Amino acid sequence: MTVKMTSQKMKSLLQERLSDENWTFSFDREKDTLRVEHPETNKGLTVSLAGLIAKWEEKKEAAIDEMVYYIREAVRVMNDKQQLSGKEMRIYPVIRSTSFPVQTNEEISLVYDEHTAETRIYYALDLGNTYRLVDEKLLQKEQLDAAAVREMAKFNVRSLPITYKKDTVAGNDFYFVNCNDGYDASRILNESFLQDFAGKITGTMTIAVPHQDVLIIADIKNETGYDILAQMTMSFFTSGRVPITALSFLYEDGQLEPIFILGKNRNKGRE
Repeated sequence: MTVKMTSQKMKSLLQERLSDENWTFSFDREKDTLRVEHPETNKGLTVSLAGLIAKWEEKKEAAIDEMVYYIREAVRVMNDKQQLSGKEMRIYPVIRSTSFPVQTNEEISLVYDEHTAETRIYYALDLGNTYRLVDEKLLQKEQLDAAAVREMAKFNVRSLPITYKKDTVAGNDFYFVNCNDGYDASRILNESFLQDFAGKITGTMTIAVPHQDVLIIADIKNETGYDILAQMTMSFFTSGRVPITALSFLYEDGQLEPIFILGKNRNKGRE
């Protein structure tokens, strides 16, 4: 008999797993979210229960383990006093969807740049097992220039090693960058890598960043390839811990443009 997971059950499971400390919990039934905060600082994060349930249906207990670990690490980082000075080589850009917040819960503006119609670039200080997004308060405290942080982050992402695996389906080639360092999607900002790859493409070059831990480059050689890419990107999007976008992009002349794939039809640009 298949056990049906509900938001109430998932909420109870998370509360049970976090019962070793006096966390405070706030359940928003309308938004189907659970707010988890550290009792001493009132800092925490909001968990989408629907999203967690979708991951649980695929990964079961491993999905809850990951979320509990993520909550603990995220709150630990919020409570620690972080600084950028002396850690410039550990600042990286991270890709997020345009629906991602542009302010912290304390209403402090995050440092970000527009990227495509579907994505934005934020900046993060790598802390080993997790990271902290750079905000205006952190810059002001250390009297740092946002432009310098951006340049350092982009330099650092170009320095990351890139390895990938290839899969050929129905005559189309798909390349998966998955280095498990938290910055796979960020490698879309490595322009020299993309240009070098474009020289190897014999069909149409498309790129997808469905979640932060994968970058997909596809050499589409027939119409079936677009359908495969759409299904593949959606699958990754729904299973990723930090989803970005289920849309793919055409890469032409150094530019990224979203494509909408409907059955065997494809439309360039926004609908």
